[in-house]
Amino acid sequence: MDRIELCRIFVRVVDCAGFTRAADQLNLPRSTVSEAVRTLEQRLGTRLLHRTTRQVTPTQDGLLFHARCQQLIADMDEAEQLFRQSPHALSGRLRVDLPGRIGRLIVAPALPRFLDAHPGIDIELGMTDRAVDLVEDGVDCALRVGPLQDSRLVARGLGQLPLLNVASAGYLAVHGTPTHPRDLADHWGVRYASPGNGRVEPWEWREDGVLHEQPLRGRVTVNSAEAYIACCIAGMGLIQIPAYDVRRELADGTLVEVMPGHRADPMPMHLLYPHRRHPSQRLQAFVAWLQEVLDEALRQRTRR
Repeated sequence: MDRIELCRIFVRVVDCAGFTRAADQLNLPRSTVSEAVRTLEQRLGTRLLHRTTRQVTPTQDGLLFHARCQQLIADMDEAEQLFRQSPHALSGRLRVDLPGRIGRLIVAPALPRFLDAHPGIDIELGMTDRAVDLVEDGVDCALRVGPLQDSRLVARGLGQLPLLNVASAGYLAVHGTPTHPRDLADHWGVRYASPGNGRVEPWEWREDGVLHEQPLRGRVTVNSAEAYIACCIAGMGLIQIPAYDVRRELADGTLVEVMPGHRADPMPMHLLYPHRRHPSQRLQAFVAWLQEVLDEALRQRTRR
């Protein structure tokens, strides 16, 4: 095993805080991963990891070597791509994490175009509303919607998602149609709890340049976009949702927009990836493609 590969294994062990998870992500036997780290320690003449039955943590020397390894791997990845002028020459695997409905409605249908343009790249596509740990889970990039929290990651802005206030036609037939936020006291909402921290999001709207918040009474609380929309369609109350999410339901009359003059602020989208000096060319190619796909999807929703 060459020294670059040894460094890759060591970095994954540190990032995963364990040999077993690193071996699973690298698709290698655990014994191979352990032996690789022992080989490095023998070559360097120092202990790189503290090992206990519960966890693996880097020593002070291990932390220094981990940083050098990350830089070395990034430089090698970039050097390997220097003379590959054709996009068809890009190769390798990308692990990508997306919010469920963006992945299902926007990215997955367009993904064959990317794979056709880059036949050497394979994609592992995760779709969840739960925020994964990119470093620990070995994810190359993740799309996040809303305010950012993890400062360890590099963030690239990908635009904003307009939000609409909607309710089902059946709900409005029973409870009436609100025309202003002051009417919210007489209405029900489907309450959305953040999958990350459990916080129930308040109803928001902007009026005269000021952002307002108001808790909305509700009997159902959900923690996924799919459940949020399903409960709204079932007539359980009002919701605030990205426009792309309910385009079809608005077109066929299942859902109806209400209070269009009092919308919440658009939600920012960012692509996050672990901090590296030089992102790989295959990651750069995917980021550029994803930007185009999202731009086109949002333009379509705006035109319609």
